[in-house]
Amino acid sequence: MSETYAASSVPDDSPQDQPHPAAGRMRGDLTEGPILKTLMLFSIPTLISNMLQTLNGTINSIWVGRLIGESALAATANANIVMFLTFAAVFGFGMATTVRVGQNFGARKIDAARITFGSGIGFCTLVSIVVGLIGFVYSPALLTALGTPELSRIEALEYLRVVFITMPFGTLSVMVSMGLRGAGDAKTPLYAMILTVIIDILCNPLLIRGVGPIPAMGITGSALSTAIANFAGVAFMIAAMYLRDMPLRLRGAELGYLVPRRSELGFIITKGLPMGTQMLLVSSAGLIMISLVNAEGMETAAAYGASLQLWNYLQMPAFAISSAVSAMVAQNVGAGKHRRVSQITWQGLGANLALTGTLAVVLVVAAHPLLGLFLGPQSAALPLAEHMQRIVTWSFVLMGVMMILTGTMRAYGAVLMPLVIMFISLYPARLGFYYIAHTQIGAEAIWWSYPFGSVVAAGLTLVLYNRKGWRKIDRSKMRSGSDMGGGEMMGH
Repeated sequence: MSETYAASSVPDDSPQDQPHPAAGRMRGDLTEGPILKTLMLFSIPTLISNMLQTLNGTINSIWVGRLIGESALAATANANIVMFLTFAAVFGFGMATTVRVGQNFGARKIDAARITFGSGIGFCTLVSIVVGLIGFVYSPALLTALGTPELSRIEALEYLRVVFITMPFGTLSVMVSMGLRGAGDAKTPLYAMILTVIIDILCNPLLIRGVGPIPAMGITGSALSTAIANFAGVAFMIAAMYLRDMPLRLRGAELGYLVPRRSELGFIITKGLPMGTQMLLVSSAGLIMISLVNAEGMETAAAYGASLQLWNYLQMPAFAISSAVSAMVAQNVGAGKHRRVSQITWQGLGANLALTGTLAVVLVVAAHPLLGLFLGPQSAALPLAEHMQRIVTWSFVLMGVMMILTGTMRAYGAVLMPLVIMFISLYPARLGFYYIAHTQIGAEAIWWSYPFGSVVAAGLTLVLYNRKGWRKIDRSKMRSGSDMGGGEMMGH
């Protein structure tokens, strides 16, 4: 019989809020201990990983631009658009796997967590192989659809085909790291990212220019460098799982869990697609904003481009804290500790306000020297970029509110309404505000559309969060320990 628990209906003395009987505290257990300390210790490695990944992309672009030329840099930009669209879906499936692993892990159903982990990896790896082969064949058509400049077309094709054929390495990296975070381990993915970045930064110039027996491969070498680095990162995480006997390692008959199971795929696909779609909405809205900015002229485009560099880093704390909140809530949901969920959410909101708010103050106060790094201290676009910072920067603090609350809802499997809210905030709200206000205030409508859209996003998400309907989890759909050979419990 289906058994459903709702956070809003669990009384204070309910056994759902009592510690789940288990043999000691497991490694990676996020259901006990001080909430804020646990949240920050989990968030910081994810934040550093995101910053390293962004920094790695910047450095790789520098290598390509300096060692090959502007046409190659344009080629990687066009190829990266295609790859982002592809990995958006993988990211969604990865988040769904994180939630499911976290729920089972919190319930001490280790074998069930392994089944979810194996199904997620097996499914996404298979999808990446199929997509990689299709992409390899149809890369020319994709570049034509993007309107890739003729001067960059050949190099973009070479780069994109290598990326497509080595896509499984990147997919595995995403899935393994997110699965580990669902099991409460954010440090191993961080160490893997450090290794990945070091190898990628070092190999890029070597494979582009060639050295000794290594032939010069040009832009193909840059793509191959990233693939080698991703492979090394995945190998590191898998080796760590077995050497440290982590809960998600698969041995013997458990390797059969890599064959996707229908029951697990139902959750991973139905919850993962909306989460991946959210990324597509954000990226497509971003592309539209860039086209609107470009219509205002080169100076405005330059100012916006420099501002985007700073805003990319500004969003990272909220993303890291949101991921941590989602993993912590998923485990506590699995453990039946629903009262603790609200504490995690509100402390996550406080941590986001402190980190993102402080960073926003720094970016506004120090806008002149920071933007000068990209534009030059004498650039005519610098005053406009500073103006943008004063208006737009604060909107990301509000978007952080949406991300934290969405992280909690995601852990309960509530993904459709957050997707609807994201759509409303980006299109009818942000873009709608622009088209209405542009006739009155011109380009200023672009900058003011950001805070308007963020207010709508935060407001609607708060309304949804305070409604009770989404705070449910169907326990009948979580595999019981008896279904998995005795419900193995691990105390570490």
